Amino acid sequence: MASQDTTTQSAGTALQQRLGQAPAPESLDPAERMSVDELRALQFERLRWTLEHAYTNVPLYKRKFDEAGVRPEDLKTLEDIALFPHTTKADLRDNYPFGMFAVPQEQVSRIHASSGTTGKPTVVGYTREDIDTWATVVARSIRAAGGRPGHKVHVSYGYGLFTGGLGAHYGAEKLGCTVIPASGGQTAKQVQLIQDFQPEIIMITPSYMLTLLDEFERQGIDPRTTSLKTGIFGAEPWTEKMRLEIEERFDINAMDIYGLSEVMGPGVANECVETKDGLHVWEDHFYPEVLDPVTQDVLPDGENGELVFTSLTKQAMPVIRYRTRDLTTLRPGTARPMRRMDKVTGRSDDMIILRGVNVFPTQIEEIVLGLDGLAPHFQLVLTKEGRLDRMAVRVEAAPDCTADRRVMLSKEITATVKDRVGVSVTVDVVDPERIERSVGKFRRIIDQRPRG
Repeated sequence: MASQDTTTQSAGTALQQRLGQAPAPESLDPAERMSVDELRALQFERLRWTLEHAYTNVPLYKRKFDEAGVRPEDLKTLEDIALFPHTTKADLRDNYPFGMFAVPQEQVSRIHASSGTTGKPTVVGYTREDIDTWATVVARSIRAAGGRPGHKVHVSYGYGLFTGGLGAHYGAEKLGCTVIPASGGQTAKQVQLIQDFQPEIIMITPSYMLTLLDEFERQGIDPRTTSLKTGIFGAEPWTEKMRLEIEERFDINAMDIYGLSEVMGPGVANECVETKDGLHVWEDHFYPEVLDPVTQDVLPDGENGELVFTSLTKQAMPVIRYRTRDLTTLRPGTARPMRRMDKVTGRSDDMIILRGVNVFPTQIEEIVLGLDGLAPHFQLVLTKEGRLDRMAVRVEAAPDCTADRRVMLSKEITATVKDRVGVSVTVDVVDPERIERSVGKFRRIIDQRPRG
């Protein structure tokens, strides 16, 4: 984080100049003003309730607790959460559709679900109180990023079963903002709406923001002249270099939001405008841990591993030690008493093992964004040649990139990936507009290897 702190501190200062200073203390939620000791006491009380609620009302948790030989009353300290079993996405799929719900069906006000592209979707439910809690943490996130009542918020997350659109929508309304529910797609129309409605804030995936950027430039509009002051980006990993790319080309400040449907949706954690030094986890509602993804041992703050969450206030569908597969590091709080998590730059299930070397798409992104003459659009294509896996990097050339420059860039990417990542790849620098554009979460990895 040390290298990130210097660049983000100046960006945070610029944002304060453009949107005003940090929120006045009296405008913060009571939990945001707690001491660490007060916060830990609240977490312990809520964690005991959650364990009892899950054990009593969700058959899966009763079975898992019994098999592990633990009961809710065995939690004597917060650290005792390590005694309890994990929850995985497979657990949610095995109990499809409503087996994880802890309240009667008539108390469930809303149902969301994942896309289910790799199997049965994961289904989550919310009581009316859950919906209000969710709106509260998203409102807190928007305010932490610099949003204020009266700002217009352009929501480009998808609406529907995906939690992004409605989560952002309810949170912005809770804060007192004006919501523009654009959803994903119709990119040319989105550019028109931003020009006509003059929003100060956009909530969007970082890859779709790059698609909007291309459309602004295609229409001959300088993206730096828009009304946008803040972008709140989530739903997929993105790097500091992509942040700087977006900030420079849009003249906005790019803030990170984190969430996942199994735990709540967007709004589990967010960066604060006054420090911009990592995402504060809203620990009064979510208890974070970081595990070694192989040994499953709990790691101390400051060490990188897999992020795990236990919900503290969810009624309809509590989750106990849910393994997110997201890789990050927990650090002490700064702008808020809650701990911070580093920007998620990879997932354990997105990791490519190429001839014994662990490769993450964000490692390639760092290299691509560091070279002049390339657009920030790339994909990794996996194939198999005999017994060996192969990876090709397909990346778009910038419009003014010459043929000779493309050859040089291809060689430079190949050499840099070999040097930094430790694997040999082939590189194809393709014409502009050749790589599919995102209207939501971007499919970065194309796996063409034979199954079985």
